[in-house]
Amino acid sequence: MAKILIKNGKVWDGERFYFADILTENEKIAKIADKICETAEFEYDASGKIVSAGLVDAHVHMRGINKEFGIHAELSTIPFGVTAAADACGAYGDKDLLDSFLIKNVIFVPVEFHNNKAYFESAEKMIEKYDEKVVGIKVYFDTQISDVQDIKPLCDVVEFAEKKKLIIMVHSSNSPVPMSELLGVLRKGDILTHAYHGGKYNVSEDNFECIKTAKKRGIIIDAGFAGYVHTDFKVFEGAVKSGAIPDVISTDITRFSAYKRGGRYGMTMCMSIAKHLGMSEEDIFRTVNSAPAKALGMENEWGHLRVGRCADLAVFDYTNEGFDLTDKAGNRIESENGYRCVLTVADGEVVYKD
Repeated sequence: MAKILIKNGKVWDGERFYFADILTENEKIAKIADKICETAEFEYDASGKIVSAGLVDAHVHMRGINKEFGIHAELSTIPFGVTAAADACGAYGDKDLLDSFLIKNVIFVPVEFHNNKAYFESAEKMIEKYDEKVVGIKVYFDTQISDVQDIKPLCDVVEFAEKKKLIIMVHSSNSPVPMSELLGVLRKGDILTHAYHGGKYNVSEDNFECIKTAKKRGIIIDAGFAGYVHTDFKVFEGAVKSGAIPDVISTDITRFSAYKRGGRYGMTMCMSIAKHLGMSEEDIFRTVNSAPAKALGMENEWGHLRVGRCADLAVFDYTNEGFDLTDKAGNRIESENGYRCVLTVADGEVVYKD
């Protein structure tokens, strides 16, 4: 495995920014220091750019694992600096396929609702089949997708997840109950995705107090941009201004959202939207690597640049990666600049170079 030396970058190690060089060797981070003088087979000058731990996308849909929405795992992650991801509502393929992906991965298995009741038989089988790959349960607590009428079926899912020692990811763009009631039944570590949607019972209706209360209880708030279909830009901007920023930014990338809605849709576009709508760079980078790694229980392996850790990292520029986007509610945002991944390293190997 060739040595890689990345010089002169602004390093984000998962917790803070500082300037340093990074040397990788034998699939590991070998050294992080000022002015590393060793030679390497591959050198990259990151002057004016950010060098980060590989990004973690907590909400994707991978081809072969998700039977309806799946997109090629590497094409939707590696060019955007993502080196680890969680398939949200997958587990319809083979475990060997997950193991074959270049990106590191875990999955959420689905529990379906019918006639206002949760059905667990399929999830039980998937949990047994995928074993250690399973980190949680995914549910569509959404009246436009599932037959749900009140909070009871979600309470049953919480009880099931508690027994299985798994977290829950809740999609709820049109909840049958107020958001405060929904969040009130979730536990520390559970995830609300698409948190800034503009549908019925959205989080702006109580001036974001439900989100602030939930965050204090340890519930994870995920932006879950979904190609900006499930994110209302005005709701998101209002949340940032009120201090109710997300804990996690994910793409919810699918074969329907990638490359079809203006610009190159992936994690970098989500980061660019967040910056445009007021989030700080420090908060943005935390929400796309160390925070989702922790939310998925993988903080000891993913989301940090530390000596001895696996050499998963990426280099980003803030450049003329412009965008012109209109969300589902008709809110338009545009910018001449945005984040662009220029280099991705996975397991100590260069896997993408712009």
